[in-house]
Amino acid sequence: MTTSNPVKTADFGMIGLGVMGRNLALNVEDHGFSVAVWNLESEWTDKFLEANEGKRLIGSKSLQELVENLASPRKIMLMVTAGKAVDSVIDGLEDLLDPGDAIIDGGNTWFEDTRRREERLRAKGIRFFGVGVSGGEEGARYGPSLMPGGDAETYEAIRPIFEAIAAKTDSGACVTHIGSDGAGHFVKMVHNGIEYADMQLIAESYDLLHRSLGLETAELAKVFKGWNEGILESFLIEITAKIFEHKDDETGEYTVDLVLDQAGQKGTGRWTCQSALSLGVPVPSIQAALDARGLSSIKEERVAASSIFECLELGARPSAASSGVLAEKLEEWIGEIHDGLYAAKICAYAQGLDLIAKASAEYGWDINLAEIARIWKGGCIIRARFLDEITSAYADGSLPANLMIAPVFAEALKQHIPALRQVVSAAALTGIPTPAMSASLAYFDSYRTANLPQNLTQAQRDAFGAHTFVRTDKPEAGAQHVDWL
Repeated sequence: MTTSNPVKTADFGMIGLGVMGRNLALNVEDHGFSVAVWNLESEWTDKFLEANEGKRLIGSKSLQELVENLASPRKIMLMVTAGKAVDSVIDGLEDLLDPGDAIIDGGNTWFEDTRRREERLRAKGIRFFGVGVSGGEEGARYGPSLMPGGDAETYEAIRPIFEAIAAKTDSGACVTHIGSDGAGHFVKMVHNGIEYADMQLIAESYDLLHRSLGLETAELAKVFKGWNEGILESFLIEITAKIFEHKDDETGEYTVDLVLDQAGQKGTGRWTCQSALSLGVPVPSIQAALDARGLSSIKEERVAASSIFECLELGARPSAASSGVLAEKLEEWIGEIHDGLYAAKICAYAQGLDLIAKASAEYGWDINLAEIARIWKGGCIIRARFLDEITSAYADGSLPANLMIAPVFAEALKQHIPALRQVVSAAALTGIPTPAMSASLAYFDSYRTANLPQNLTQAQRDAFGAHTFVRTDKPEAGAQHVDWL
């Protein structure tokens, strides 16, 4: 056994010493808990202990040794690659643990896998937790947002550690018991789906400010800094301003202008859309963001198409710095994009929260949406000022059918939707793609429309497939069919 500081038994176990695992282990130790650690590659364990001499860390050479190094009931967190690696570690631990011990999967895991594992281990009395961890490596080290799903009674044994290491806001520690089995991983998945939409909406705003209004990178930094002082205040807006300020040491150019326009993804956005389709919940802004990343990946095709359709380029406005004539209109349009972005964000969050609510009902999780908004206020990537208002919208057990009709957001949308209309219209006329903004607007307009054209859709279905329909003048008569053709 390799030990950083002699400890007979540890309070907490950590399996996987990649960046997230290392940082979480150090975060736990910082808060007064001893930690037993193990990594498949033992040299990683040795290096980690050497780098943290004197801390209450116990290194283990095997899973059995790790288990022996932990006080009962054992609490072991896995920070390994989602999928087969998680099953492999569980297989190795299963026969070493006692009833009442807990395995905690902190990776970005498909929630159905978590439900399957929880059911399997429950039969042996072993508690399995799926925990969403948001905040990246910095959050893991100094305070993430944690979304644990699992047995409520066992959570009480884990709570002191999680509350200690979680991010803190004026509303408390950014952790709460989400619900049973896969609830925690489902909520983290939707968090990431909202993150996709939020990032895409910001990217579209940047594109409009840059290509349509002609703002240069330094000007963009000032705009986003200003936006972060108002209703758009959020982690993503804050880091966007900093990104626009950063210069490349080698060339002296703004680094963002050197970044290839191909965005990657790790799967949680796709899972969100798959889950939404399965549950019949529309999430068009999230889907649009996912599609935008997909389109960004086909760079060569886009470059080739740009030359074919070059004749349709409508051009950009002159630079703000070079045109005094545009100054008044420029500020007006910056304000329109700001307001349109805020309206579109409300719609995107509404979609994600609606998906969580529907999944909670489907799987019996009894998720508290006010608590979800509260724990997203700190540590996580989508933390934002208006999460306080979302918390209030769901407070006291009130559950509006959709976030958009909660009084505070209904008023906000009445005020800001006209700007979103202006922005989407202007973008369409100038050939600048705004898929997520457009999807948010269409979602809002569809939701607020009393009579949609799907009466024709249903009539078509009945005409070619005898799928029946309900008459508006005789709903009590039930399903009807006519020979349309």
